[in-house]
Amino acid sequence: MEGYPEYFQTEEALEEALSRPASELIQMMKSLVGDILFLGVSGKMGISMACMAKRACEEAGIQKRIVGVSRFSAPDNKLYLEERGIEIISGDLLNQEFVQALPDIENVIYLAGTKFGTKENTSLTWAMNAYLPGLIVEKFKTSRIVALSTGCVYPLVDTDSGGSSESDALGPVGEYAQSCLGRERMFEFGSQMHGTRVCLVRLNYSVEMRYGVLVDIATKVANDEPVDVSMGYANVIWQGDANASILRSFQFCSSPPKPINVTGPETLSVRAVAKQFGKLFGREPQIVGEERETALLSNASWMITELGRPQVQVEQMINWTAKWIEAGNPLLGKPTHFEVRDGKY
Repeated sequence: MEGYPEYFQTEEALEEALSRPASELIQMMKSLVGDILFLGVSGKMGISMACMAKRACEEAGIQKRIVGVSRFSAPDNKLYLEERGIEIISGDLLNQEFVQALPDIENVIYLAGTKFGTKENTSLTWAMNAYLPGLIVEKFKTSRIVALSTGCVYPLVDTDSGGSSESDALGPVGEYAQSCLGRERMFEFGSQMHGTRVCLVRLNYSVEMRYGVLVDIATKVANDEPVDVSMGYANVIWQGDANASILRSFQFCSSPPKPINVTGPETLSVRAVAKQFGKLFGREPQIVGEERETALLSNASWMITELGRPQVQVEQMINWTAKWIEAGNPLLGKPTHFEVRDGKY
């Protein structure tokens, strides 16, 4: 693929690719009024997304404050961002006084949230996913807010349906997904109260070489572990493409909020992907279970119409992932649990 290597040998090369801004994003930055604030910047997506925003501004020849907020439990992430010109604010977003003291910035990317451990600490899950958005939309009532949500707010749908569209009825399965719907409802409430312009990004699933659905499948195949195909189908999108789509979503912020599915256009067969990794690794995957008639799937048609197709195709992602794992490169060790059907993470 033009502009990308045959495979990634280092995390530095991977991070460069994940934060590389497309020309459309560079152009958008020229017309976007105001600075950008990333809430929850130290998570899986925030670092490369903030760096992409900074690079897009530099390549556009414009000056913007790019500010990242997080507890920074991993100090290396703080240093990494500071070295790349990101302004850092450290603190706990669940602290109301801290939130109120944050600078008033015109454009906000909301990335904070909790998924895993819901069964063990349901109150924290609801606090992060539903209480905190209420604090944020009150503090930034005059800003544009792009809020990261999830495709989990949809119900499981027929695997041949093409996935849930933004206008379809919501039906979250399990307490985590219900709390994510709570997040959307709090942003909707704030938007209704104050006219706050919001875009709700329903993402599933972002992937790169260190984590994601493809890594989950590939590591099981490589380690001769069983691959459960009861959740037999999934959508994926390269994290670099997801970063760009999320940043470009400022143009869709409105009141009432605009929901957008951000994912790849293909409905991937978990069984077929496992077999493809098996060929690349030279081993037979251990398939267990049988595909059900339903799966968690999203329809990306609106995103593709408005923003274009993702640059990186699934075949490329699979090959990159196989090479990365064969080389013994680092993984984040955070499985997506995409195969869960009851919503208990």
